[in-house]
Amino acid sequence: MAATKVLSAQAREGVGKGAARSLRRQGLVPAVIYGDKKEPLTIALPYKDVHKAIYSGGFLSHTIDIDVDGTKHHVIPRDYQLDPVKDMPVHVDFLRVGANSVLNVEVPVSFINEEKSPGLKRGGTLNVVRHAVELHVPANDIPDTIVVDLEGTDIGDAVHISAVKLPKGVTPVIQDRDFTIATIVAPSALKSEEGAAGDAEEGASE
Repeated sequence: MAATKVLSAQAREGVGKGAARSLRRQGLVPAVIYGDKKEPLTIALPYKDVHKAIYSGGFLSHTIDIDVDGTKHHVIPRDYQLDPVKDMPVHVDFLRVGANSVLNVEVPVSFINEEKSPGLKRGGTLNVVRHAVELHVPANDIPDTIVVDLEGTDIGDAVHISAVKLPKGVTPVIQDRDFTIATIVAPSALKSEEGAAGDAEEGASE
């Protein structure tokens, strides 16, 4: 798990489009912190900090500490809005995270031991079906990635979620099926050879 980022913010009183536009002219992004059975808190964050956090990746799958005028709030970003033309952040929603909170979060998938996959050695291609998996995770122990081991996989094999070792306390949100994360598919040359061989066999039997 990566170290928790800290963002500085200031409380804001004004709400509505006019107040939001005024904040943006000052280089600030309006935001709100809600949840954990507490009153929503409207805040403003420096534009450069929000832009960096969003575009550095994993923004919606990592907890953040927001320091609002000296008081820290442990949160996770739940949604953000971008300007449709300039792709600039214009608003962010944060959810408060309690000590025992459990969240549904999309966690990226990474692959190891590609060099130990017979299928890939034979020229097969790794076909990634899911680049991220939605997981039920403890808010204070969100994994950075889900690791898929490709050792021993051959052409035609599929890697399902049941074959992935998940961290303690982490479960897939989808429970009704053993869904596929990736497959090893045959290279085009091998498909052509198999197709030609099949045509030849059919011709010989006619």
